[in-house]
Amino acid sequence: MADALSQEQIDAMLNSAFSGGTLTVIEEPSAGIKEYDFRSPKKFTKERIKILDSIFDSYARLLSSYFTGLLRLYCKVTLASIEEQRYYEWNNALPDYVMMGMLDLQLDSDELEDLTTILQLSNSITFIMIDRLLGGRGEYKDSDRDFTEIEVSIMESILKSMVAMMREPWEGYMDVRPVLQGIETNSRVISSIGYDDTMIIVVLEIVISETKTLVTVSMPALALDEIMQKFTDKSVRSSKKPDANREKERKDNILNNITYTDLDVTAILGEVDIDMQDVINLQINDIIPLGKNIASNIVINVGGEKWFDGKLGTVNNKKAVKIETIYRGA
Repeated sequence: MADALSQEQIDAMLNSAFSGGTLTVIEEPSAGIKEYDFRSPKKFTKERIKILDSIFDSYARLLSSYFTGLLRLYCKVTLASIEEQRYYEWNNALPDYVMMGMLDLQLDSDELEDLTTILQLSNSITFIMIDRLLGGRGEYKDSDRDFTEIEVSIMESILKSMVAMMREPWEGYMDVRPVLQGIETNSRVISSIGYDDTMIIVVLEIVISETKTLVTVSMPALALDEIMQKFTDKSVRSSKKPDANREKERKDNILNNITYTDLDVTAILGEVDIDMQDVINLQINDIIPLGKNIASNIVINVGGEKWFDGKLGTVNNKKAVKIETIYRGA
């Protein structure tokens, strides 16, 4: 019970005293008390959760660049949550048919066992990718069915790239060589993980255009706990200068992902304001003055922004523009 009584409690005590009755004060439980499940104890401290948060936050940024270049759509990946959960609880929440990549981080240590990890893609992101890569608009239609061999083959290539990207976020703590061991589309038949095993569930939220979807990384808690005990001191590594070759490789990877992105290139001969009435009355052979010398340069826009100017001409009987000035560095 609190040290100080509320006004309602005081009034109740006085009324009870005047009426000759008794007053029973019920003590409310403290808001700071939390239930603890001894059958599934938490194995990770806040410090270790912060380390995983840093690793998968970096991984999310890599996936953002990869998905944007692959699908040629705006994609943003963010870390949504990290929590401990029993495997059967997580597995029971999955649909019967779902795209799951079984991977091994292949730790560079003889003292530690390999860490079997499940990379699970929700059906919405899976079908959006398949539709987009096969020439569609990247639309998702809810369907409860197994995947075809062609769909699995397409997703295998994507999963291999996603698995390979895990190496860079982990290398600040542990040398890993992640490899995709196989793909499972039936969530009920995985036998490599015990039914009651405690798992670390990392949820990544993906926004593609206006669609929100999820990618989940699931790792056995006991094995991950043993690995994290062997982590090297991050402060020692952070004091070193970044590897120039790896930084160049990262920049090249970003450039490669956006190399084939489509952009609109527009050559603008001139601009003029005309009343709508004049536009309606235009006839064949009418002339619209552009207020510009025919010998002057024309503006070239890329993606709606001014990048160049140049001279209008012809090449092989086709209209062309010769670039003379570059503005994009301004």
